[in-house]
Amino acid sequence: MLSGDERYMKEALKQAKKALAYREVPIGCVIVRDDGVIMGRGYNRRNTDKSTLAHAEISAIKKAVKKAGDWRLEDCTIYITLEPCPMCAGAIVQSRIKRCVFGASSPKSGCGGSILNILNEERFNHQVETEEGVLQEECTEILQRFFKDLRVRLKEGEKD
Repeated sequence: MLSGDERYMKEALKQAKKALAYREVPIGCVIVRDDGVIMGRGYNRRNTDKSTLAHAEISAIKKAVKKAGDWRLEDCTIYITLEPCPMCAGAIVQSRIKRCVFGASSPKSGCGGSILNILNEERFNHQVETEEGVLQEECTEILQRFFKDLRVRLKEGEKD
């Protein structure tokens, strides 16, 4: 039986697979209200949209605040397949999301504890409860497979 966190991380993984279908880095995200309603979904679309802002979290936050009718998501948890970057960690704090659950750590850009911990910075007026490593193997595997395949494509001369 899956825990609630695992169930919603599976939903985030579905979003990551959408990114993969577009040959995007497979990162997915869902935002869930305390009553179990999914408020927003998103997946990485940086290359597709030609935008540095097209991260899974930003897309999901935009949809969630629209559905909520408010910029505050105080009664929500965000589930992300990869530890958030500085921009997304900042957006999570600014959105007043109460909890962040992520699967894989990001030692090169993670701001949920790997490099910085923006989510729990005491000097901000809001801190986010953080849970890491939920379905870590699945979240890590999809990323590793993507980058392995990308290296093969690039070696064969294909442009990304």
